[in-house]
Amino acid sequence: MGKTMINKRCFIHHPNMEKQIGAMRSMYPSFRAIKKDNKLIFVGLLQVREDLPEYKVRIEYNGSLDPYVFVVRPKLVDNAPHVYRATKRLCLYHPANYNWNADKLIAKDIVPWTAAWIYFYEYWLRTGEWVGPEAPHGKVKIEY
Repeated sequence: MGKTMINKRCFIHHPNMEKQIGAMRSMYPSFRAIKKDNKLIFVGLLQVREDLPEYKVRIEYNGSLDPYVFVVRPKLVDNAPHVYRATKRLCLYHPANYNWNADKLIAKDIVPWTAAWIYFYEYWLRTGEWVGPEAPHGKVKIEY
């Protein structure tokens, strides 16, 4: 793995960061890349169908941990499914089913899953049914 360097703006340069920026520019040119402190932040608009609203999303990535995805607008309803309550970030996958690593691309995995999440959320708003993939998220009760 390449050398990690810190520039004057405190942005940690991982070789993966430039790869992420290049992939996003290629696949989603309307997204802006912002380097802030030790994070790479992508901000852009997604509209999954013409009859559905446009969503402004923010993807935060620090080079080693899973990317975090947030809906900037429209405001999500309270208690929306598949949103972490404390941080309001989207739950796009279960860690048991997908492990993020530096070889994966935000543009290839995270943005399409975000678009799918938006579609499923809009369907849920209209019907009350979440039709996207999901995994159980609770404590497992152990019986003795």
